[in-house]
Amino acid sequence: MQIKKIDTKRLYLIPFTICICQELLHHNFTILKRMDINPGEHWPDEDMLETLPRIIDKLKLVDSPSGFESWIIIEKKTNLIIGDTGFKGLPDINGCADIGYGIIARARRQGYATEAVNALIDRAFQKPELNLITASCERTNTGSAKVLQGLGFSFKGTNEGMFQWELPRMAL
Repeated sequence: MQIKKIDTKRLYLIPFTICICQELLHHNFTILKRMDINPGEHWPDEDMLETLPRIIDKLKLVDSPSGFESWIIIEKKTNLIIGDTGFKGLPDINGCADIGYGIIARARRQGYATEAVNALIDRAFQKPELNLITASCERTNTGSAKVLQGLGFSFKGTNEGMFQWELPRMAL
């Protein structure tokens, strides 16, 4: 299986596929192990497992990954999955897409989230239909707030107990 990946200095990202998602729902890692990729401790977590059916539904809407789906974050040095990131769908009619991410506990505070999300943002803003990226994080998640600030996102307020952020195309 040929999968296009995103390379960074310490990481690479591969897109979720329907087959990978279906396997993960059954705690099966056959496809990933064939690629010499192993899950890191506590990945996938409950949030990811709950998100997998929505990822599958979004993937069914496109012929091939568009870049606006979800991606698996792999640490190059260990070939371990340390998290996931991605968009919650294609840009809307106004050119806005929402991004999210999660990193396993042992890999936090090492700049991995910033590195992975920055690579995905750079790739996404190459698409002319994207004008604005939004993100949200829990008000108590200071680590995520720092990641978003460091990536150039502007704080826009709170909604349902979550901090809301945005990054317009012209900010890059």
